[in-house]
Amino acid sequence: MDSKNSQYQTFLAYIQENWGQNILESSFEKEEISVRVTAESLLNAVVFLKENPNCLCQCLMDIAGVDYPERERRFDVVYQFLSLKHNLRVRLKVGVFENEIVPSLTEFYPSANWWEREVWDLYGIPFGGHPDLRRILTDYGFENHPLRKDFPLTGFLEVRYDEAQKRVVYEPVKLDQAYRDFDFLSPWEGPLASCEKED
Repeated sequence: MDSKNSQYQTFLAYIQENWGQNILESSFEKEEISVRVTAESLLNAVVFLKENPNCLCQCLMDIAGVDYPERERRFDVVYQFLSLKHNLRVRLKVGVFENEIVPSLTEFYPSANWWEREVWDLYGIPFGGHPDLRRILTDYGFENHPLRKDFPLTGFLEVRYDEAQKRVVYEPVKLDQAYRDFDFLSPWEGPLASCEKED
């Protein structure tokens, strides 16, 4: 084992020792430490990573959401931390219920502001204590959250410029049913069927 891997293994063991029951699972692969913690222990884990002299993860690099509709805790919120002092990367994961409020990290990392807004906008995961939780990528009148797996690929509304009204208008999406239920693997509708029709 090289010195870098040894450093990561030592760091992971240190986290496991200090966090104890709050760790649901942990792993080390490809020079990345990944730790899943309980939602209740998130803030304590973040403060530990940022302020502990053996961690000093002063940089929050990213926050992302992941949707698992079949799970009881439907969403994962994934945090990526970097320690410049120790040259270490840590991925922190928290599983949350659909309407569960996740504590905001803006108090500890100002960069969390826009990432939490993005996760709220695209997944609908609310962050408690966020100073300005509003949409950041979709339009202000947009309904629902487009990266949820139950969101239709076509969306609910289409936007176009109406020359007669001289303004942007929103209309319900209208697609022929054939386009909605296309089965690419079916021998009746797939590419082979269209070739046979041409013959």
